[in-house]
Amino acid sequence: MPYARNDGVDIYYEGAGPPDGEAVVFLEGLSYGTWMWDWQRERLPEGYRTVVVDNRGTGDSGTPEGPYTVAAMAGDVEAVLADAGLDEVHVVGASLGGMVAQEFALSYGRATSLALLCTTPGGDDAVPIPEETVDRMLNVPEEYGPAERIRYRMKPAFSEAFWAENTDIVDRIVEWRLETDPTEAAYEWQSAAAKTFDASDRLAEIDVPTLVMHGTADRVLPVENAHLLAEGVPGADLVTVEGGSHLFFIEDADAVTDHLREFLDDV
Repeated sequence: MPYARNDGVDIYYEGAGPPDGEAVVFLEGLSYGTWMWDWQRERLPEGYRTVVVDNRGTGDSGTPEGPYTVAAMAGDVEAVLADAGLDEVHVVGASLGGMVAQEFALSYGRATSLALLCTTPGGDDAVPIPEETVDRMLNVPEEYGPAERIRYRMKPAFSEAFWAENTDIVDRIVEWRLETDPTEAAYEWQSAAAKTFDASDRLAEIDVPTLVMHGTADRVLPVENAHLLAEGVPGADLVTVEGGSHLFFIEDADAVTDHLREFLDDV
């Protein structure tokens, strides 16, 4: 299994597709593993080379003492791409991964485009996670076992309809998360990275084509954050998915990947 090393931390990654294809690196959200991008990777044309990365503290990557920062996690991505020999990449990030994508584009020279899904620039104007969702993420009933804890925390990320009608997908995700989720300590360390992230006064410095996508019914990071990103990044395109949840790219994978593919083809 390939690993890159950054500041003494082993970062796991995996690739697929032709070695000479245009490279797309996918960066996942808080506590999620590389499985999060299976829906998009399967739907992109065969000509693309895709790379997924386990965030520090998650899956097969190392778990250094925290708290973590988005800057350190962007450094992990840089180490992965250097190890993989990729000088130019399209960067796709969702939620915490979208924050890492912003920081990566601002700090390193490998990004040729950005796709920022269900994420935020941080800062004073950002709309925070709703209190109801925060309470559900932090106050899991003590009697719940590992699988029940994952379900309880994860439910606000989906729409009520998808949760009720797609129990097979939800069950599969819970199984994956049981294998790859961070420890409680690492979960808090990743949370600290998200909470302290602020690129709001640097968005104008992003000089690559940028696509912002967000569900209008996101109960984790409200859609107003997408408008902040689209207004702040020069020339950014904004696509909102009506009624879309935080994990709208799983719920409506075909449409989201179509938008992503059109964007990548035009860059």
